[in-house]
Amino acid sequence: MLSGQLVGRLFSMAGRVCLTRGRAGLGTVGPVEAAIRTKLEQALNPEVLELRNESSGHAVPPGSETHFRVAVVSSRFEGLSPLQRHRLVHAALSEELAGPVHALAIQARTPAQWRENPQLDTSPPCMGGSKKTRGTP
Repeated sequence: MLSGQLVGRLFSMAGRVCLTRGRAGLGTVGPVEAAIRTKLEQALNPEVLELRNESSGHAVPPGSETHFRVAVVSSRFEGLSPLQRHRLVHAALSEELAGPVHALAIQARTPAQWRENPQLDTSPPCMGGSKKTRGTP
């Protein structure tokens, strides 16, 4: 049975953290996605955390966890430039970025900025392949 304190913390987290699944709609969270979410929650104590695994839209095997988009809304970003905010996110995810994660699109906003535009941007479709296969020098 869960303690009252733990239940209260879970409800508190549920009220401020939103997890968005990738387009595949698999309904399962892989280990890389789970690690990203946990590390960002611990490092930045976000009011909003939206995470989308966009790997299925790229030329990778099914079930891959290589391409992500994240929106992190945290008061820790107050007074910081976009570059400084991204550096905080990169620092929290250094292990994932050095290994399995190939691409990470970051929206790092303050609570006031999120209230003005509370949406996770959409990534453009993957062109697939490489420049060589597309005939680009």
